[in-house]
Amino acid sequence: MADPLSLFDLSGHTACITGASSGLGRRAALTLAAAGARVVAVARRAEALESLCTEIGPNAAYVAADVADRDNLDTLMDQVTVSFGAPDILIHAAGVNTRQAADDVTHEGWDQTLALNLSTPFFLSRAFVPAMKEKGWGRIVNFASLQTTRAFPGGIAYGASKGGIAQLTRAMAAAWSSHGITTNAIGPGFFPTELTQTVFEDETRAVRNAAQTCIGRNGRLEDIDGPLLFLCSDASAYVTGQVLMVDGGFTAK
Repeated sequence: MADPLSLFDLSGHTACITGASSGLGRRAALTLAAAGARVVAVARRAEALESLCTEIGPNAAYVAADVADRDNLDTLMDQVTVSFGAPDILIHAAGVNTRQAADDVTHEGWDQTLALNLSTPFFLSRAFVPAMKEKGWGRIVNFASLQTTRAFPGGIAYGASKGGIAQLTRAMAAAWSSHGITTNAIGPGFFPTELTQTVFEDETRAVRNAAQTCIGRNGRLEDIDGPLLFLCSDASAYVTGQVLMVDGGFTAK
C-alpha cells in the first residue's frame, strides 16, 4: 500500500489562485506552495502579490490583473502560463460583496458582483480546461458561501452569485470530470478577511456569529488548509460537483 500522505503531495503541479493578495486566497497560495505546488497568484494589487511571492520563494509568480475583465482573458492566460506553464489547479478565491439592500442595488453593483463572483470562475476555468484535458488531470475549486443557502441582509446580489456557484460547480463537474478534471467548491463560514472586516469589527456581531456555529467560534485562516488541500490533490480523485461547507457547523443548525 502506498503512503496515504502522498495523496496530498502537489509536487509537479501548478496552481493559479485568484484573489491571492489577501484573505483566503493568500492563505490558499501559501498552503498549496507548502504542499509542493508551483503557484501563480493573481489579483489587482501588485505590491501585495509581490510580498506573497517573496514569502513563498522561487516556486511562486504573480500576475496583477482584473480577472473579471473578459476582454483581456487571452492576455491573462498568457501571463499566467509564462512562468510555469498552464496550471492544472485553479482556485477562484476572488470575490466582491457590495452589501447593497435589495431596494438600493445598482446596475453597476449587480453586474460587478455577478461578473467577478460567478462569470469569472466559469470563463477562466474554460480557458485552461484544454490543457487539463491534455494532461488528463485537473482540479478546480470555486468559492461558495454561507449565502449559497442562506439569505443575509444586504446580500441579494452576493447571495445570487454564490447560489449560482453551487449550480455552476455541479455543471462544471458534469462537463469535465470524465476528463480527470474535478470541480468542487468550498463554502467558508465567517473568517477574518478584508471581505468580512466590517463583521469582525462589530464585536457583538462577531460573537453572535460564533454562537451560531456548532463548534462555538468563528473561522481561523488555518481552518481552510486541510479542506483546500484535499480538494486540490489526488486525495479527492472521486469527489466532484460538491460544495464543502467549512463553517464550523453554521449551516448545520
